[in-house]
Amino acid sequence: MIGRDDQESTEWLDEEAGPLVRAYALTRGRARPATQGEDFEMIAIIATVSTPAYATPGLGPEHMSILELCVRPRSVAEISGQLGLPLVVVRVLLGDLLSHRFIVVRRPQQEHQTVTEELLREVLHGLEAL
Repeated sequence: MIGRDDQESTEWLDEEAGPLVRAYALTRGRARPATQGEDFEMIAIIATVSTPAYATPGLGPEHMSILELCVRPRSVAEISGQLGLPLVVVRVLLGDLLSHRFIVVRRPQQEHQTVTEELLREVLHGLEAL
């Protein structure tokens, strides 16, 4: 028989996903960053540019951990892995830090390759070879 304490300790645990309440509490129920249009790609590089001189409302220990970690620039995926937090949570926390201007984001450069007739022929030959 499961005691009341055992039942309460497993009530907020999803076997596959892990603790459910903590992520919700860390983001205050948000699933998207507060900064408009910011999606924080997994390979975007985050760097700390300043740290709060005093307690800032809305910033918790996880925010401070990100700032400490990003003194040396790191990717969003690396931050998530190092802190053991889900990617969606890290993105929300990064949005908070960006809105306070404590971090900068360097996005990956996208190469704009012009589609030429020669490129299309190479793709066609490659498909035919399959």
